[in-house]
Amino acid sequence: MKGLAIKDVAERTGIAAGTIRMWEQRYGFPEPDRTSAGYRLYDDDDVEALRRVLAFRERGLSVPAAVDRVRSVDIGTDRPSLYGALSAGDLPLPSQLLTKRTLLAISRAIEDETMSRAAAPVVIGAFQSERNYRAVEHRYRAMARTADAVVVFADFERRAGGAETPAEVPLEPGDALANEWAVVIDAPGYSACLLAWEQPRAARAQVADSERTFEAIWTLDPRVARRAAEIGASLARRADDALGDRLDGLLSERPLAMEQPVPALTAVTNRIVGYLDA
Repeated sequence: MKGLAIKDVAERTGIAAGTIRMWEQRYGFPEPDRTSAGYRLYDDDDVEALRRVLAFRERGLSVPAAVDRVRSVDIGTDRPSLYGALSAGDLPLPSQLLTKRTLLAISRAIEDETMSRAAAPVVIGAFQSERNYRAVEHRYRAMARTADAVVVFADFERRAGGAETPAEVPLEPGDALANEWAVVIDAPGYSACLLAWEQPRAARAQVADSERTFEAIWTLDPRVARRAAEIGASLARRADDALGDRLDGLLSERPLAMEQPVPALTAVTNRIVGYLDA
């Protein structure tokens, strides 16, 4: 239940109450509840969203653009899903049912192409378990040497890593991300996004590990990669405000990878085939 009056929100954010009302009228943002007498009521999520609009405004975005940016990464749940946020978005993302073996091939191909061609990428990875990440940690450390940021999510015991090494962000019990697989690359000249979700019951099924199945989407569309990276930044902020702010700053200042995707698609596809035939 929302319980903050507009004057409380104004005090917490530094935004005048009149401005908050104007934004609601013009942009439908924020979206307060109303008492029976018609008074607006807000909550801590509204306060955080307004603060983020201010942060984007300070980076030069217009109010409508800042509001759209905050809305695009508003997961709307305490147990956010990277896959769910993208698959339910407004960009066309056809999904496939893929085995773990195929996901590994796509992941390795994207990672290889990142190490060979991506300049100063932002890299987001989700691994379900720390054991999965440790098996490929050397690859993410290699990317971190030339990346602007590398952030990985798994069931780590604690937050670890820094600016020149992968930032390890722990998942909490019950997080939707604990059932997901992600490799997201956002660089000025190259972008890629692989997202997959494993149904909890499928994870417990008695099948060979390499034959576990995931609902998956993958694309080199820079718009999708940027959206995924922005959502990754939002998820990172839940564990580390400074890390989330740093990622937001990096993403807001870089252009989309608008190079025609055909050469990159050919290279990544060839690498996938190579891994599957190995």
